[in-house]
This record gives sequence, structure tokens and C-alpha cells, in this order.
Amino acid sequence: MAEPHVLETREALERAIRVERSALAQDLVGLSDAQWAKASLCERWTVEEVVAHLTAGASTRMWRWLLSMVAARFDSGLHNDRRLAQHRGATPEETLRRFREVVDGPAGPSGHTAAWLGEIVVHSEDIRRPLGLVRTPPVATTTAVARFFAGRDFTVSSNTAIAGLRVEATDGPFSTGSGDLLRGPTLSLVMGMAGRAAACEDLEGDGVAVLRARLRSG
Repeated sequence: MAEPHVLETREALERAIRVERSALAQDLVGLSDAQWAKASLCERWTVEEVVAHLTAGASTRMWRWLLSMVAARFDSGLHNDRRLAQHRGATPEETLRRFREVVDGPAGPSGHTAAWLGEIVVHSEDIRRPLGLVRTPPVATTTAVARFFAGRDFTVSSNTAIAGLRVEATDGPFSTGSGDLLRGPTLSLVMGMAGRAAACEDLEGDGVAVLRARLRSG
């Protein structure tokens, strides 16, 4: 399969982040109160809470992130909940307005730009799938995230999730590893590496059962 334009520079990754933030903001326009309150794929958070979390990530510089983590005694869940609450509006409309204000903001609190691209790609899908909304980011975008996720555990245990598997994209050039086959669209592979069991529905191969078991036990 032909290699897509590869997002390797920080500038290219940051442009992709802005594109995905803008696309999500557009999808959120006109949601009902019930849709804003709907459970996302992201554990205990609602759609509105995930949006507030994304706003927090785009608004937090490294030093503030470190202070927040220290204050939470390095409990990332507590840290995220506190930051989310700070950036959630009094109404869903205000939450959306705050998110729109950071569409062109910093990628994230550290220089791991591909990770923060993964943040917006994964959380956008966390929101869209329960709402029945569909968007497939450019394959160059999802490939950049897949490569980062496969290379290390950072904000998610992505490398651990696919250890000992042969992972292959059906819509792009991404492939890695050896072992039982895990095959499917790059976006679904990214979501699986990010711990979202719902993505397994889009995947095929003997590696699917392995990934499902790991996500259940994790």
C-alpha cells in the first residue's frame, strides 16, 4: 500500500491536532442535553466531561501539570478530575465554547506531540461512537498515533496491549510486531491500543481474543 504523507515534524503533528479539534467542535454543535450527558467510551466520563478534559489538556503547561500531579499525589485519575472540573462550563454550551477557544492552542503539557494527537483522536472517538457520529481522520494522522502508541506506554498502556502480536492496518501502512494477527482499520487499532474494548468489533485475527482478554483484565 502506498505510504501516505507521514506526520513526523512537530509542526505537522500540531496542524493535525488543530484539524481534529476543529472537526470535533463542529460535531458537537447542536447536541441535546441528553447527548451531552451520555456515557462516553472513556470509563466513567460523560460526553461533556470528555470535552472538558480535552480543554484542560490544551490549557495546561508543563509546570502547572506537574504542580497538579503533585497536589493529587500522582494519582492521575484525581488530577484529571480536578482539571476537568476547572474547565467544564456551567452549561454544555459554555463547555463547548471553552473547547472552541483552545482549538488552536498548545498541543499538550509536554513535547510528546504525537501523544497529544492521540489524545484528541481517541477522545473524539470516545465521544462519537456512543452518539452514532462517524469521522475517520486522515490515515496519516492515525498512522502517526499508531506508531507512537506501539512504541511505548505513555498516557495509555498501548505497547503493553499489543505485546507479542502482529498488528497490521487494512487502510494504511502501519504494521508492527510478530505473533497472533491483529488486523483492521488504523483508527480501530489505535482505539484498541488505547484500551477501548469496543474497537475489537472492527478487528480480525487470532490476536483479537488476546487483546480482549488483556483489556478485560486491565
